[in-house]
Amino acid sequence: MPLTAFLFPGQGSQAPGMGLELATRYPSARAVFARADEALGFPLSQLCFEGPATELMRTENTQPAILATSIATLAVLREDGVEPDFVAGHSLGEYSALVAAGSIAFEDAVRLVRKRGRCMQEAVPEGVGAMAALLGIDADQAEQVCKDAAAGQVVSPANLNTPSQIVIAGHAEAVGRAVKLAQRAGARRAVMLTVSAPFHCALMKPARNRMTTDLDAAAIEDLDVPLVNNWQGREVRTGTEAREGLKQQIPNPVLWDRTVRYLASRNVKQFIEVGPGRVLTGLLRGIDRKLRGCSTHNLASVEGIVS
Repeated sequence: MPLTAFLFPGQGSQAPGMGLELATRYPSARAVFARADEALGFPLSQLCFEGPATELMRTENTQPAILATSIATLAVLREDGVEPDFVAGHSLGEYSALVAAGSIAFEDAVRLVRKRGRCMQEAVPEGVGAMAALLGIDADQAEQVCKDAAAGQVVSPANLNTPSQIVIAGHAEAVGRAVKLAQRAGARRAVMLTVSAPFHCALMKPARNRMTTDLDAAAIEDLDVPLVNNWQGREVRTGTEAREGLKQQIPNPVLWDRTVRYLASRNVKQFIEVGPGRVLTGLLRGIDRKLRGCSTHNLASVEGIVS
């Protein structure tokens, strides 16, 4: 029997206005934003609905904003009985996935990701780190490019999104060298990204260390539906496994290609991206052209699923 996976987006899917249509139309979505505002003690909903973009782009705001919008969307889907057989989330989206799986309470998750965003932002001084996207080379080539570019600094694959779309992260100078080497190696495109920190590389170890205390103190229960995690790209069912995955994903690469391929191997035929943007839906065909998904990036797309 064909199965359904809910995919939850990570940082980069944010935009002012996200969630506004849903909250206006559905009381269940509006209630999620109200709960986020109360949990954080400031009007996160207003930031989602109105911006400004400069504040929404701050990592400590971006992460809870995307999570809240994703869970508000989830509430609308569940009203109509749409449920997943598996969940997965890209980077911070793993927290949204664990909320959907009944492992973490929403209020705890929204506070955790705000702290996570702050820890990740503060782990590396501004200007010291960077990220770049390499298109048209594979994971082995990207790994070699990073080794050749390191010269005593940190640079490594951070997001293995598809077989030919890999994001690297590390010290700014090393990432710059890797971009030039990738271009010489035949990359179709190799460009620096506008990001606030070098996520998912060894420079994030201080952020993992700071988050460990909070994650150890958090109530993380066994999952109602299995998660395929970022850190290993494998199925997780216990709270203990989920907690460790949240710690280890911070300084380690997001194995998204492996995650989606695992879901496909388990007979997942319907992929629903739950939250703002359409990034993960777009990556599906880059992983396997036979895979199909749908997004919930606006009111019409959500109602196309629940109608």
